[in-house]
Amino acid sequence: MKTLLSGIIVLLITLSACNTCNKTISKPENITVAAYYFPNYHIRDKGHLPISRQPYLDNKSEWELVRNAKPRFEGHRQPNVPAWGYTDEKNPAVMAMKIDAAADNGVNVFIFDWYNYNGRPFLHQCLDEGFLKARNTGRIKFALMWANHNWMDLYPYTVGTPRDFMYPGAVTSEAFDKIGNDIVRDYFTKSNYWLIDGKAYFSIYDIQRFINGFGSVEATKQAMFNLSEKAVKAGLKGVHWNLVAWGNPILPGSNVPVKYDELIKILGFNSATSYVWIHHVSLDKEVQDYNDIRPKYFAYWDKVKTEYSVPYYPNVSMGWDASPRTNQDKEWSSKFGYPYTGVINNNTPANFKEALLQTKNKLLADPKGPRILNINSWNEWTEGSYLEPDTVNAMKYLEAVKEVFKSN
Repeated sequence: MKTLLSGIIVLLITLSACNTCNKTISKPENITVAAYYFPNYHIRDKGHLPISRQPYLDNKSEWELVRNAKPRFEGHRQPNVPAWGYTDEKNPAVMAMKIDAAADNGVNVFIFDWYNYNGRPFLHQCLDEGFLKARNTGRIKFALMWANHNWMDLYPYTVGTPRDFMYPGAVTSEAFDKIGNDIVRDYFTKSNYWLIDGKAYFSIYDIQRFINGFGSVEATKQAMFNLSEKAVKAGLKGVHWNLVAWGNPILPGSNVPVKYDELIKILGFNSATSYVWIHHVSLDKEVQDYNDIRPKYFAYWDKVKTEYSVPYYPNVSMGWDASPRTNQDKEWSSKFGYPYTGVINNNTPANFKEALLQTKNKLLADPKGPRILNINSWNEWTEGSYLEPDTVNAMKYLEAVKEVFKSN
């Protein structure tokens, strides 16, 4: 009897210890990892809006700028060479490779930079012909961020020449109404479109230009309501409106709204986020260390998550170097303005992983906070921020994402 009782006591103690152990090592709450995708690495068919007014770039893509990049100062690592080669992203087989790499390494969503200039689609073949027709498109979610900035000819840009704004980013109410029909039909209702609480995630890059196109805040609010109604009629719970906030305009011709927090409330946005760290941290030197930029962005994050009335989804930037978009045969200086900006260095895979880990811990430390972050970027090769493998670091940036998040 004593032996039996002793055995029971030992078993109870063991179970109690295991319960405590389970609480200690249990998986953290799942965090959704989204990566921005810039769809300008494919040759556009005739009949589509041209990418440049420069004839020698006909039938070429932004890979030409990546391929031709040169070091602009001592210690500058250019060109960055893609390990997968200069692929055509509108090829479903190419996108299938990218989807597998993303899904295998902890990326849950591609947020496509999406362009439409008053009803005329632009750079859309990557998504429409590549991603959505890939054999494995269902392995990853996708969403749209309306990149509604003015399109400028940067292929490449020479300092001192007039800014060539080829397509204005503002869109009229009439055009937006028709565009909304296309968005709901072609994207929101796809089985792998990213939904948050049953609503289709839709992000606006330049809220001030968005408002300017409609003519007033009230007209903008009505246009947003109309799109949400279209989504509801299509069987969704509406649109999850996401606002991209930035304090430092990067692209020429961009202006920062006075009060993001007020616009969020008035227009009924559901969340806010950022596109890249340098929207909030100035690059006031030619070269700046990645580890110096990160805490400055985190300070911004701490500030806005208390100011905004909606959840703020933080950003992790892999790096920044827009020098491939500059004329490689002319003088380069970080004081000339975009794309002649400062460069972030020391953005090693290890330092990028540390930024991911700190971001994850900050999210999990807030029990009532969001469980979403985004990364800049999957493939911003001409801005020096990409997860795709290159010939120097191979898959190490993607592996960093996997090591931090794949266990979610």
